[in-house]
Amino acid sequence: MNTDSLISQVKDSASKLGIKKFDVFGATVESSSAQVNQGVPKQVKASHRSSIMVRVWNGDRSLGVTSTNDTTPKGLELALQTASEASNFGAKEHIPDFSPLATSPIQEMGDRTAEAAPMDTLLETLLEAEQKLLNSHPAIVGVPYNGLSQRDLVRFYVNSEGALRQEHLSYASIYLYSKTEEDGKKPRSAGAYRLGRSLEQLDIEGCLQETTAKTISHLNYEKMTSGRYLVMFSPEAFLSMLAAFSNIFNAQSVLDRQSLSTVESIGTAIASPMLSVSDYELHHKNIAATTFDSEGTPTGEVPLIKEGVLTNFLHSSITARRLNAQPTGNGNMGAKVSVSPNFFCVAPGSAENGGSYNIDTADNVIWIDELHALHSGVQSLQGSFSLPFDGWMIKGGDRISIESATVAGDIKQLLKSIVCVESEVKLTDGGVSPRVWVEGLSITGEG
Repeated sequence: MNTDSLISQVKDSASKLGIKKFDVFGATVESSSAQVNQGVPKQVKASHRSSIMVRVWNGDRSLGVTSTNDTTPKGLELALQTASEASNFGAKEHIPDFSPLATSPIQEMGDRTAEAAPMDTLLETLLEAEQKLLNSHPAIVGVPYNGLSQRDLVRFYVNSEGALRQEHLSYASIYLYSKTEEDGKKPRSAGAYRLGRSLEQLDIEGCLQETTAKTISHLNYEKMTSGRYLVMFSPEAFLSMLAAFSNIFNAQSVLDRQSLSTVESIGTAIASPMLSVSDYELHHKNIAATTFDSEGTPTGEVPLIKEGVLTNFLHSSITARRLNAQPTGNGNMGAKVSVSPNFFCVAPGSAENGGSYNIDTADNVIWIDELHALHSGVQSLQGSFSLPFDGWMIKGGDRISIESATVAGDIKQLLKSIVCVESEVKLTDGGVSPRVWVEGLSITGEG
């Protein structure tokens, strides 16, 4: 997409149609990916997708919205015309407007592009990774879920009051998930994920080592006794839990009464003082960071929980206006502007971590590595969860894989029962987090 040409076409078409107030958000994505199975290619894909969202306000301030993937001058003109006609039937209450920060400076990120590798290189690299994984242990018989992909993304935002944003970035990712088979034993699985600027900068070896180590650690499993335990969440598992209950921080959910929080919740303690959480899209570990949302608002760091206290909600321009706040760069333009988190960052709060919370010497501790069935096991409006998980029982510092178990509880109680937030963070596809220890969670096993 030639964004300069496209933006010029949008302005020319708006002038031709007599449209005085409009904004446009657009993106184009070029991606290629590969999957393999038992030494042969399973699937290769390449795509080029463009999408543009157009909003037009009429003289009565009513709003019309349309979308298109036709980036020709005629297609853009038709989208503007359709949005203009739709504005005559727009809502009369809580009408979106331009973000007040749409012309504020955004952070300079430097060159974040990389040349895409040829498809045959993707396949060769993934086939080699699969073979190494299969050769790492006799019990590993397959890598049923795997993928190596690269993406090139161009985004822009423009409005009739002079706002203009553009950015271009590239990144690559790999995912490996292995499976075992042994006589008289249940199949066991484990996986790992890595993200990098390009294929050359992707930590494939680290992904292989983590997948292998996790898979082998699950081979000798045991049943466990149900009860209440001290639980240590892996970074992936804790971030999955935060994402499942992100309505706590979502201003649109609060206004729609679809949140565990209310407007009055700001300033109240909702977690242990050991926990701090922010939404930080521009964190230095976030390879795929975007510098503005689809309303043109700059992204950045939004403190959500500071030493256990709820300090902010995530806002679009419309929720910010209704709650007398500032947009936070979490708006998603559409027929209705929605709000979503960008990149969670979990960190220790004020309290010191105790020396007793050391995984190398822990005893009778449950290590939850990966949560499952989040789509069905979470009641986000009630705050309750009941989720099967993969993990280990820690006895005298030794890891013993758990055959099958479920963790259940209430998210509010979980947050307040945190007794340790470690300092070393790990990058995942949902953010960065250290391991988090929680006291007294209910675990149901088969023992």
